[in-house]
Amino acid sequence: MKWFLILPLASALLAADGPRLFYSRSFPGSTPAYLQVTLATSGDADYREAADDDQPLKFHVNESDTREVFGLAEKLEYFKRPLESPVKVAFMGTKLLRYENGAQKSEVKFNYSEDAAAKALQDWFERMAESAEHRIALERAAKYDRLGVVKALILLESALDRKRLVALDQYLPTLDRIASNENFMHTARARAAEIAEAIRKTQPTQP
Repeated sequence: MKWFLILPLASALLAADGPRLFYSRSFPGSTPAYLQVTLATSGDADYREAADDDQPLKFHVNESDTREVFGLAEKLEYFKRPLESPVKVAFMGTKLLRYENGAQKSEVKFNYSEDAAAKALQDWFERMAESAEHRIALERAAKYDRLGVVKALILLESALDRKRLVALDQYLPTLDRIASNENFMHTARARAAEIAEAIRKTQPTQP
């Protein structure tokens, strides 16, 4: 196929993806020092701890939450105005919010914002990042550190209780695997089963 045929096709595929939001936080000395989350209107999302990470953690945000996140971006005029607070505060990391829709792009950077919509949007993305970090920790423990599984489960359950997690069904495959595998301690299997049951109770009932 000739290049002049490939390029229009690629452009059409990109356009089909629709609008997406990008959030990053860069804070040297923190853990992680950098993170980024991308969310499409379809609910498809990914998490990276390096801008050049070619193997991001992927998850899916439900329709209601996705709509709320994009609604906040709309309230912020898709980042076409400054969000930085005039109040002097300590450095808490450089945040970047970007809206992309085909060739249309707009972004804003800030350290701290007093705008209610900006704070709510930042919290959504931070919760997505925390959710991804808990999933990474749980999957890593299940694979490499079986004695650390209970600790990872306790931290996951605490975050769930504090409503710091989104896209809850992303945990179910690992939780079910732990719960059904007798190579894990009984405590780990029982707790994994309890968390999985709690998550399933939050899911909408299928017709």
